[in-house]
Amino acid sequence: MVKAARPTRADYYRALADSLPPQALVVTSLGNASYLWAALHHAPENFYFEDAMGLALPLALGLAIAQPKRPVIVVEGDGALLMHMGALVTVGAVNPANLTVLLIQNGVHAASGGQALTNAALDLAQLARASGIARADNIATPEALAAKLQASTARDSAECLVLATEPDLDVVRPPAVLEPVSTKLRFMTAIGAPRYIPTLFGGGRLEGT
Repeated sequence: MVKAARPTRADYYRALADSLPPQALVVTSLGNASYLWAALHHAPENFYFEDAMGLALPLALGLAIAQPKRPVIVVEGDGALLMHMGALVTVGAVNPANLTVLLIQNGVHAASGGQALTNAALDLAQLARASGIARADNIATPEALAAKLQASTARDSAECLVLATEPDLDVVRPPAVLEPVSTKLRFMTAIGAPRYIPTLFGGGRLEGT
């Protein structure tokens, strides 16, 4: 019996781009998670991570708390999540209704060369529910992802969607260099955040204060 191939990251990203809520902020983890999203939907409201595996989810949680009127969508990998399990538990404790977590479950550490996970078959949706995120589901098709995104506007808690995905080890070329400082400044402007101005001997102030 031939086993059907899982959808690709690009398949899910196209569904995400077509179903993106108005004023949404999107945080993507390192590697192709950021490169491919930039290639398909480059925008100032995207925060692209570079070389910080497992930290997209904590940043997105803080962003959802700081920007409660804007939808926040974070794309994290299964390998990165397993490195920082506490982040999922913290999301379950805070449960901001404007946060949607998309977990790419491809069974490998794709950004570092495709090494297999220690437990690639772990039910991450069940893990999310055990962490306090009641709205957690396994997703097998881009159409199912689109339906979930379009129905998520009236919910009262965070949502975690685990996307069964084929590994994508070939590095995607983004449309521009994703330089971290430029990404940060562009994103701060998009959300209206004041710049932090450091002083010579420590401390600092926010611009305009």
